[in-house]
Amino acid sequence: MYSVPRKENFLLKIALGNAEYINHGKELQPLQLLEICYDVCGAMAFLESCRFTHRDLAARNCLVDSSLTVKVSDFGMTRYVLDDQYISSLGTKFPVKWSAPEVIHYTKFSSKTDVWAFGILMWEVFTLGKQPYKLYDNMQVTEKVSQGYRLYRPQLVSDIIYQIMYNCWHEVCKSPHTNWRKQNNKSH
Repeated sequence: MYSVPRKENFLLKIALGNAEYINHGKELQPLQLLEICYDVCGAMAFLESCRFTHRDLAARNCLVDSSLTVKVSDFGMTRYVLDDQYISSLGTKFPVKWSAPEVIHYTKFSSKTDVWAFGILMWEVFTLGKQPYKLYDNMQVTEKVSQGYRLYRPQLVSDIIYQIMYNCWHEVCKSPHTNWRKQNNKSH
C-alpha cells in the first residue's frame, strides 16, 4: 500500500496482485455486475465523506481481484475540497466522455460530477467494457451531452437499474445533490 498526500490528508491505494478479472469462459451475471457497482459506490461514498473528489472515475481506474472485489484507484486527479466544489484552472485535461456538463463547460468538479462519472462507469460495467460514446469524438460528445443526449440502456440492465444509472446524469444545476449513501442503498 502507499499513500497519496493531498493537503494534510491522504488516500490509500491498495495494490492488488490481479489488476483485471480473467473470465475463464464464465459469463458475469447481472447480480455480479451490480455488486461491482456497489463496491465502487461504497468507495465513492467514503471519498466524499473525506471531502475528496476523484475527478477521473472510470472502469479503467478500478482494480478487480479474482473474487470480483473492486477497489477504486488512480488518484492522480483527486482533490481535497472544502465546499464540495473544485474549479480547475483553464486548460486542465479531463476525460470528456465521463464528464458532467459543468466539467465540460466550466471545469467545475464536485461529488456531483463524480456521481455523473459513476453513471458512466455503471454503463461500462453493464456493457461488459464497451467504450461510452464510441462513435463520437470528444467535441461531438460535448455537443450531444449538452443537448441532453444520454447513453442507451445496456441489454443486461433492468429498467430499475437503468433508472438509477440515468439519474446519475441529471444536469447538476437542475437537480438536487445525489447522496452516495442513498445511491448505494438503492442499488443493492
